[in-house]
Amino acid sequence: MINFLNLQAINNQYQKELKEACVRVIDSGWYIMGNELEAFEREFAEYCGVKHAIGVANGLDALTLVIRAWKELGKLKAGDEIIVPANTYIASVLAITENDLIPVFVEPNATTYNLCPINVRSEITEKTKAILPVHLYGLISPMPELMEIAKEYDLLVLEDCAQAHGANIDGKKVGNWGNAAGFSFYPGKNLGALGDAGAITTNNDELAQTVKALRNYGSYKKYENLYQGVNSRLDEIQAAMLRVKLGYLDQETTRRRDIANCYRSEIINPLIQLPKWDNDDNHVFHLFVIQTPYRDKLQQYLTENGVQTVIHYPIPPHKQPAYAQWNKESLPITEKIHQQVLSLPIDPTMTQQQVDIVIKVINQYHS
Repeated sequence: MINFLNLQAINNQYQKELKEACVRVIDSGWYIMGNELEAFEREFAEYCGVKHAIGVANGLDALTLVIRAWKELGKLKAGDEIIVPANTYIASVLAITENDLIPVFVEPNATTYNLCPINVRSEITEKTKAILPVHLYGLISPMPELMEIAKEYDLLVLEDCAQAHGANIDGKKVGNWGNAAGFSFYPGKNLGALGDAGAITTNNDELAQTVKALRNYGSYKKYENLYQGVNSRLDEIQAAMLRVKLGYLDQETTRRRDIANCYRSEIINPLIQLPKWDNDDNHVFHLFVIQTPYRDKLQQYLTENGVQTVIHYPIPPHKQPAYAQWNKESLPITEKIHQQVLSLPIDPTMTQQQVDIVIKVINQYHS
C-alpha cells in the first residue's frame, strides 16, 4: 500500500536532530514558556516576515484567541458577522461561534476552492466585521483582492494558514497579509509537530500582547489576571521539534511541488479534474485534491490497487449536526465539492516509483 502520508518516514529523516532537541529540553529542566518557545517564536516570525509569532496549543486555539483578543480590544462584539468559506474544515467556523459571533458561509471559487472576492463582496452587510480567508489545501487565497475589500469596508482579516505554511504571492507569505493569522502544526501539516501545536502571527503589537496574556490564564504577570483567559501554551518539547523541522520546510515544499507537477503533467484521465496551479510559489500542496463525480468508486478502486486516499472533507460545516441552524441552507458549489473531492498521496518521502504507480493506476481507471 502506498500510504497517504507516512509520518514515521518524514520524521525519521530528522531523527538525530529531533532526539538531540528532546534531550536539550529535558536537560534544561524548563518545560513551559522557556527558551525553546521564545526561539521558535522568533524564528517562525522571521520565516513568515512578521513582527510577532505567538505559540499556542493548537490551530483552533490560534484562530479562537485572535477573535477573543479583538473582542477584548473592542474591535468585535457578540453578534458580529465574520465571512468564512463554506467549504472549509469546521475548525475555521468553531473559532467564530466559540466567541459568540456569526459565521456567514460564502461559496468558494469552484476551481481554486478558496474564497471568491465577488461572492465575499455580495455577502457584506452592516454586521460584517471581519473576513476569515482559508488557504485551503495549501493554495494561498486571493489576498490582494480580499485586502482591498477589507480596506474598503473597514473589515478585519484573519488568515487561516493551517494548510499553507510558506505559500506566498510575490514573496509575501501567508500569515503576513491580514491583521492576524492562525497556524496549525498538527503532525500531518507541512510543518508538523510531534503532537498538537499552533501559532498566531501578527504585526500588531497590541494584539500580540493581548494574545500572550489570553493564552496564559489571562495573565501578563504570575498570579495577576487581567482577562478571563485560557491555558493554551505551546510547550518546550514541541517548540524544540518545530525548530528542527522549520529548517527543512522549504526543502519538503519543493518535493511536494515536484510530485504535484508529475501528477498534473501525467494524469490524463478525462474523468479527473486536476487542481489549478500556475507553477508559482502560491501553492505548497499540503494536499493534492482531485475532483470527480465518481469519487467513491474511484476511492474504492484505488484502495483495491494499493493507493491510500483521504476525503477532505466529506461533510461541509453547514451540513454538520453541530450547526443544525444552517442545515437547510443551500450552497451548491460547496456541496458539490464535498461530494466529489479526493486527496491523493503527496508525501515528501514518496519515491518516484510510488508516484509513477499512483499515476498509472489512476490513468487506468474508467467508470
